[in-house]
Amino acid sequence: MPSTAPPSRSVAYACLALSMALVGSYVALSKPLAAVLPVFLLAWMRFGIGALAMLHWLKKPHHEPPMAPRTRWLLFLESFLGNFLFTVCVIYGVKLTSAVSAGVIMSAIPAAVALMSWLFLRERVPPRTWSAVACAVAGIALFSLSKQEHLAITSQGLGAENTPNQVWLGQWLLVGAVVCEAAYSVIGKKLTGSLGPRRITSLINLWGLALSTPLGLYIAWDFDFAGVGWSTWLLLLFYALAACMWTVWLWMTGLRSVPAAQGGVFTVLLPVSATLVGVVVLGETLLPMQWLAFCVALVSVLLATLPTGTTRHVETDTAQNF
Repeated sequence: MPSTAPPSRSVAYACLALSMALVGSYVALSKPLAAVLPVFLLAWMRFGIGALAMLHWLKKPHHEPPMAPRTRWLLFLESFLGNFLFTVCVIYGVKLTSAVSAGVIMSAIPAAVALMSWLFLRERVPPRTWSAVACAVAGIALFSLSKQEHLAITSQGLGAENTPNQVWLGQWLLVGAVVCEAAYSVIGKKLTGSLGPRRITSLINLWGLALSTPLGLYIAWDFDFAGVGWSTWLLLLFYALAACMWTVWLWMTGLRSVPAAQGGVFTVLLPVSATLVGVVVLGETLLPMQWLAFCVALVSVLLATLPTGTTRHVETDTAQNF
């Protein structure tokens, strides 16, 4: 067990919320990046920048016990599902469909996290958390399915490849991203019982770099890097640091004090923040119905985080069946 004390519940909630807000931001910004950079080259450079930024996080702390084979296997799964496959599924999924499709499909993440936590971690999911999950799904689906949002994406979108033969593939890739994100939350909860957030972050990024290097190098060999503008490089730097470093560290820190099912409710902020980036960066507008959807989503977070008289900490090592 890490010797440092877990954060308070309020700090943990703030870490989880900020993590998912950043994820939503870089998911939205991955669309212009994917328009310039091939997907696997983008993934490889993302993990490479993250690896350079986190070299000092790789060193094993003195208080940390040696990693068991099971922990090493979970680290690989965490990176393969939550880093590598999630990145590929999201970038290709958004590229082949639209932000609307991403918002609708990824609104299922809280429900998927709660279900996996119940199945694999044997967490007791209280009725209030299930209510929070329902509000999260309802709020984002209400926003994403609004007629105005469809019109905005159709007219202002960044050129999604919405051909009939490709949309279905993009939608299934987004479904895959939902499963990957849910698995990321559940496996992350297990890892926080034996490793610190910084070490988890650096190790799973290193696995992501190893997985993406073969295709990344192959594509980079013939790619015209001189044709990439400086604004794209700056956006890539933010994307890499947010995706590889900041969001993972914040999420693992929060999960040290919060059950995975409860933490999964915070994934409602992923599509919410992606939409806000569209409003601020792309100049889209929100109608009253869409503001109502945000209020419903906020209710889900409040249901998940407001304390009750029977609230108890869930031990990180109670789940032995994953």
